Amino acid sequence: MSPAPMQARRVSAAVVDALVALVCGLAAGVAAGVEVVDGVAELRPGSPAVWGTALATALALSFLNHVLLTFAVRASLGKLVTGLRVVRASDGRRPGFLRLIGRWLFGFYWMIVFVPLHVAADSSVEQQDAVALRTIRR
Repeated sequence: MSPAPMQARRVSAAVVDALVALVCGLAAGVAAGVEVVDGVAELRPGSPAVWGTALATALALSFLNHVLLTFAVRASLGKLVTGLRVVRASDGRRPGFLRLIGRWLFGFYWMIVFVPLHVAADSSVEQQDAVALRTIRR
């Protein structure tokens, strides 16, 4: 099995994945918040539809990227760009669908709980692999 990637590659892949989800989510939110009144397009940024659409789109795209795309090609968009892939830790084979869902959910837990703690404590702890899946170099 290939060696574990450097932390910079993992972070770069995560940043690409996050930016894709956030930018697409915001674009969908803006599109949902545009209202045409007397031939003039107005953006209503305070509308719940804007933020609901943005959040739903970002989460859906994140799921498509991290679960469905990874199930199909063993890598999310960010991992494809940075030369990484996801495999089962036990034997290096293709990850299962349910494990990918668990890994996706663990990513939110990690982001909400551990990232703020590491930033606040100026910690050098690196993100670990979860649910018996590993990120490796291609």
